[in-house]
Amino acid sequence: MATGWAGDGAVQDQIDATVKDAVERAKSQLANGPGLTHCAHCGAEIPEARRRALPGVRLCIPCQEAEDKESAAFSGYNRRGSKDSQLR
Repeated sequence: MATGWAGDGAVQDQIDATVKDAVERAKSQLANGPGLTHCAHCGAEIPEARRRALPGVRLCIPCQEAEDKESAAFSGYNRRGSKDSQLR
């Protein structure tokens, strides 16, 4: 693949940066602090098993699923789709 002005390893560097960004984004979304006994959105009780499995949990399962669907729409910047990407 002709890389133009890109240096050796530029493609791998771009892939590594994309993975690093995704890991950092996932870490920033982890709950921290004390968990709740009732959902922060709807007030439903959060089962004890869920609270033990997920320290810092703040949402019941239906509310968490809804939030996950919403955040999937904003998954971040796609470096491969950029008009300036070397991976095109």
